[in-house]
Amino acid sequence: MSYHFSTVLSCSWDEARQKIESALKDEGFGILTEINVQATLKAKLGVDFRPYVILGACNPVFAHKALQSEKYIGTMLPCNVIMQQNDRGEVEVSAVDPVASMQAIENQQLALVAAEVREKLIRVVANL
Repeated sequence: MSYHFSTVLSCSWDEARQKIESALKDEGFGILTEINVQATLKAKLGVDFRPYVILGACNPVFAHKALQSEKYIGTMLPCNVIMQQNDRGEVEVSAVDPVASMQAIENQQLALVAAEVREKLIRVVANL
């Protein structure tokens, strides 16, 4: 089982970001956090790295369900979506597969929530 869903976009970085935000919003997600890996690695290590951003996406309804199902699930939230520039200059977008990332947790109620979130994230990536 793969742990992510991915697609490649042939558009500008800014346009890709707008598409991602719109697709996430259509599925009830907002972006809670953003980590600019490229800028962080430059500032902390002085190294150059390709454009790479981690977006922490959250669907409040499903986050609430997950938190009610499993006391410590917050350690695995939010759902990460990354955008990175590939060698051809395109923007690759990947979203975590919550079913794969939570399969070690033996909680049937949580598994059902993860499956619902999985379907939403598949649609997000497919609709880009």
